[in-house]
Amino acid sequence: MRTVRAKSLHHRADEDLMPLLAEHDMGAFKLIYERHSTAAYSLAFRIVGDRNRAEEVTQESFVSLWKTGARYDPDRSSVRSWLLAIVRNRSIDFLRREAVQRVDPRRDPDDVLADMPAAQRTEAEAASRESTRELLGALGTLPDDQAAVVKLAYYGGFSHAEIADMLDAPLGTVKGRMRLALEKMRAHLVEGVG
Repeated sequence: MRTVRAKSLHHRADEDLMPLLAEHDMGAFKLIYERHSTAAYSLAFRIVGDRNRAEEVTQESFVSLWKTGARYDPDRSSVRSWLLAIVRNRSIDFLRREAVQRVDPRRDPDDVLADMPAAQRTEAEAASRESTRELLGALGTLPDDQAAVVKLAYYGGFSHAEIADMLDAPLGTVKGRMRLALEKMRAHLVEGVG
């Protein structure tokens, strides 16, 4: 691991720091962290909705950056977009892991409700849980690129333009993925009713 003096790096652009980071230069890594950790944490928080979880996702993302910095391609995206894509993917992975840990597919949802105290077993809550399960099921049937757009829009609260910037994709592509995803989810939910 080599380290270039941090002061000599401050004038360099992010894209110029990435070759140094690929060589595991700690000074380059620290500078990238200083420049982008706030945006990374903000995105993680918007997706996972919890400070501690967002910190965990941000940390995992920067560890991934440290390990995979050599894969960065300046022709495909800016360093910030590439890093935010890592954060987005880590956040979505975190939500998936968490959802799997919460739901035991072998248990009937009615049995889960029956185990709860009476005060928590209202009909409205049962219906809400069922709806959530159906929506997550429909979301799980989507290709990854479509699911990512839906999650960023609905979990993260990002606009189509913001999502296009984060994914380094044309705005029309993001809108198309969203439209296709919602059509597929709607069809899946209608099939489930019928």
